[in-house]
Amino acid sequence: MVFWGEVEKITKSRSKTFFMFCFCFILGTAIFSFANANKLIFILYLLLFIFLFLLILLWSRSAQRFLLLCCLIFILGGLRFLSAAPAAGSKHISNYNGENVNLTGWISSEPRSKINEATYVVIARSCTPMAACAKNVSGKVLVKLPLYPQYNFGDTLEIKCRLQEPQNSPDFDFNYQKYLAKDGVWSLCASPKIISAAMPTNSWIKLAKQIYNLKTFLQNQINRLWPEPQSSLLAGLLYGARTGLPPELTDNFNRVGLSHIVAISGFNISIIATYLMFSLIYAGLYRQRAFWVVVGGVVFFVIFTGASASVVRAGIMGVVVLMARQAGRLTRPGNVLIFTAAAMAAINPYVLVWDAGFQLSFAAAMGLIYLSPVLEFVIARSPKATEAIPKHDSANQEIAASLAAPRNDRWVAVLREILIPTISAIIATLPLTLWQFGRFSAVAPITNLLVLWTIPGLMLLGAVALATSFIFYPFGQAVAWIAGIGLSYVIMVAEWFGRRSWSAMEFKIPWWLMGVMYLLLVVIARRVATKQSHSLE
Repeated sequence: MVFWGEVEKITKSRSKTFFMFCFCFILGTAIFSFANANKLIFILYLLLFIFLFLLILLWSRSAQRFLLLCCLIFILGGLRFLSAAPAAGSKHISNYNGENVNLTGWISSEPRSKINEATYVVIARSCTPMAACAKNVSGKVLVKLPLYPQYNFGDTLEIKCRLQEPQNSPDFDFNYQKYLAKDGVWSLCASPKIISAAMPTNSWIKLAKQIYNLKTFLQNQINRLWPEPQSSLLAGLLYGARTGLPPELTDNFNRVGLSHIVAISGFNISIIATYLMFSLIYAGLYRQRAFWVVVGGVVFFVIFTGASASVVRAGIMGVVVLMARQAGRLTRPGNVLIFTAAAMAAINPYVLVWDAGFQLSFAAAMGLIYLSPVLEFVIARSPKATEAIPKHDSANQEIAASLAAPRNDRWVAVLREILIPTISAIIATLPLTLWQFGRFSAVAPITNLLVLWTIPGLMLLGAVALATSFIFYPFGQAVAWIAGIGLSYVIMVAEWFGRRSWSAMEFKIPWWLMGVMYLLLVVIARRVATKQSHSLE
């Protein structure tokens, strides 16, 4: 009876019902991410028919109707994942794995260069009839070529190779097949030979190539203004480029918990957008205007970086966090966040389990939305800062507090604005990081506190130096010199802490322990939130 009573309560709340439906879709997609498509599709369709039949019979009973709809949506999530694999007999290029082909396609992403090879993702468009392929095909192929000659985004290639299915290595606990599948890659091109290469002819590909060329042009100018590794660090801050960072410095950034500042992820965009929002408000801009300025900046950033799937997901997660903070946490931002996750899973169901970037973005967003108010409650606010806050001005309450406070209290408020979102995101992503990567950074809160306050200023100075260098190069050099001091400071912090043996610990946990840690985190957060609501009453 208690169970049915709780179900009845959920059915009477539209927001809770919506949340549960999205959760069931995500759960179905996640669970069936480990399934074999060929054996389960028929069973799922049979269950779908049975639940639909029961739903018609029990439609008048709200609790039973709700549970049946949850089961249906769960099955739909599973079917969505199983249907994402290329269908047998279709014109998808993966159906010709094991064949020698002559395929034509265009490079759809920025090449990834290593010491002795470059990796390209090619969208197949056609195969020659002699290769036993359909004339028109679709799908992506991973092609590994020597470093030279170099090919660029948008170039059309004609390749002769043998298509192969990606294979998982028995020596590593890593599913290489589904890792590639999340990016739509189902085929590898073995022993490729480039027959011809040409510039793109499609107008949309030409436009995308122009954006990529702009990024290359700016990278060359950055290399003129700053020496390495400062130039690569600034490129990472501005648009997520990481190829130029030395391996040792990259490892230090990972060890001290600063890798997110040079990676395009929801974690990065959420943190940076939050600080930019605060900076604009602190500079005198109204919160509503600052919100739209930052959102516009996020959209431009996504387009500028090429609008790849990972960047689009990161941009969406960052905007969701901004929307939640803009709404003052009064409009159930959790529903917005879980709907965003469900929509992303519907578009690409492989991201839920096989995309660590998506998982970290989602966890960081949850931390910023739900853990930030908990930490704000735990860290007592200054009485002087809250006395001067107009009771009717809830939208600008935090910034009003910082401006009304004495200078020392104002710096405490600024420090809190930096520290609380950072710690919230670190705590929320910690169990996932331990499960996925098996590394715990003991100094992440300290290094983030030392570094993150400089990031908005460095991005601004870097952008100003870059823009003015095209107009009057000596002035751009002067601004770049000032920015270089900050860049050297960030590198110094990362290297000093990264070289300490105690800065990071190798500690990998099983998936069930990760679940227990998140469960404990939810329980603690709910208890603190309950105390907070009682104190406000």
